[in-house]
Amino acid sequence: MTTAVEVAAPAAEVWPLIARFDQWPAWGPSITAVEADADEVAPGVTGRVRTAVGVWLPFEITEVVPGRSWDWRVAGIPATGHRVDPIDDRRSRVTFLTPWPTAPYLTVLAVALRRIRRLATRTPGS
Repeated sequence: MTTAVEVAAPAAEVWPLIARFDQWPAWGPSITAVEADADEVAPGVTGRVRTAVGVWLPFEITEVVPGRSWDWRVAGIPATGHRVDPIDDRRSRVTFLTPWPTAPYLTVLAVALRRIRRLATRTPGS
């Protein structure tokens, strides 16, 4: 199951928002903190996320196509997929995928996508 948003920013500018761990709390409604053994997603990177209810959950990044997509497991369970696709040199599409048993989570993912769009299109200094 997927949800997506078009962003008025090139894919190369959007990718760091979804790939760098220090950016996740800015757009992820269910994540308030991240601790990881790297600065950004890469296959095999592990860490933990603090959820909005204060519980820390372990994660592992399972697949990465640099600049385009990444997938992970949270608490050993396959979780969301994250994709950035260029539309043209000024626009991109961000898509989140979730397994069908977690379809209700699409609502949270839609909020995250709106936040990513806002972060990617803000002007410097705003």
